[in-house]
Amino acid sequence: MDPLAVLRDYADRGDLDKIIFSGDDILFGSDYSFPASTPTAFTSKQSGRPYPLSAAVFLAQHNDLKHTDFIQAARLRRIPPVSLPDRKTFLDFLRYGHNSLPSADPLLPSSFPPQEPLLQHPPSPPPEDPVGADDAPTAAQIRAQERPFKDRNSLLDARGRDFHALLTSALRRQDELRKGGGKDAAPSSRHEPSAAAVAMAKPKVEKTLGEGVVPIILVPSASQTLITIYNVKEFLEDGVFVPSEERMRAMKGGKPESVTVQKKLIRGERAGAAGGAVSFEVRDKPASLKADDWGRVVAVFVLGKEWQFKDWPFKDHVEIFNRVIGFYVRFEDDSVEAAKVVKQWNVKIISISKNKRHQDRTAALEVWERLEEFMRART
Repeated sequence: MDPLAVLRDYADRGDLDKIIFSGDDILFGSDYSFPASTPTAFTSKQSGRPYPLSAAVFLAQHNDLKHTDFIQAARLRRIPPVSLPDRKTFLDFLRYGHNSLPSADPLLPSSFPPQEPLLQHPPSPPPEDPVGADDAPTAAQIRAQERPFKDRNSLLDARGRDFHALLTSALRRQDELRKGGGKDAAPSSRHEPSAAAVAMAKPKVEKTLGEGVVPIILVPSASQTLITIYNVKEFLEDGVFVPSEERMRAMKGGKPESVTVQKKLIRGERAGAAGGAVSFEVRDKPASLKADDWGRVVAVFVLGKEWQFKDWPFKDHVEIFNRVIGFYVRFEDDSVEAAKVVKQWNVKIISISKNKRHQDRTAALEVWERLEEFMRART
């Protein structure tokens, strides 16, 4: 199967968001799986070399970005970026089916001819001396490009399944034992899940974004951190880091309770059918969150101090950073000791320069890229 044909089919159906990078493979929903490094018939006009499948898929999913932002995002993901002259050729092929991607290498998967439909009668015998038979791909060459999609281990993968009913049943049984007393009511030394933790366990949080549910981003309330509620809007929306002290002096009316940040996600489908921006609510007081609010928390900017999580309804850092994605923003020339505690947590370290403000946009773009990827995994 030609991976470019599959990619174009997914683009025609509007299912590009179902294509997932999984390690060294690219999964097309539950239909196909190809190695990300598979060469395609999409070749560079400058070098003549074929682009890998990862470059074609990344361009298809991120073609709404400006070319400079696209190059930065591709390099952050360690994907070969498609050059500007090649973009139009590939996008025309993707959108309109223009057959403008000839392949000179008969061994490339994208150069294989489509399979003929199965006939109901025996085919006529081939001529004794077919023309060009030596140039046709052999069965061994075709099998070399094949890759099994599932095996007995991958069939046991429960990713995407809903186990909330099991959690609810276990919590109900736990409450019955605790209220019943007697011999069966053995005390539990483990941390009992709160209502907020149960709310966070419910899957498909992001699926309701277009239905009026606003995701929450938490920032530290301490002033010694780089990202606070004063400057988070400029950093995430405009890609510019402004010191909190400057924003505090310029801000009128005191410290805000919350800040609204709007961003058009890289995959515009998640912003609604109209392709508008998604709104995020930024807060710095976890104690003010209600139990239902914790189900909307998707990210946190960490300070690197244990006391930041004292009002959180989870037992440890492992559980916290399995449920929300963490970011630690630091100056690139700060000492390693400053991030010693953070490196023990499952958070993403974002480095910015003290003076080169033009590099802030790349850092902010990495935050959005990681956050969107995390939100897709929670769906």
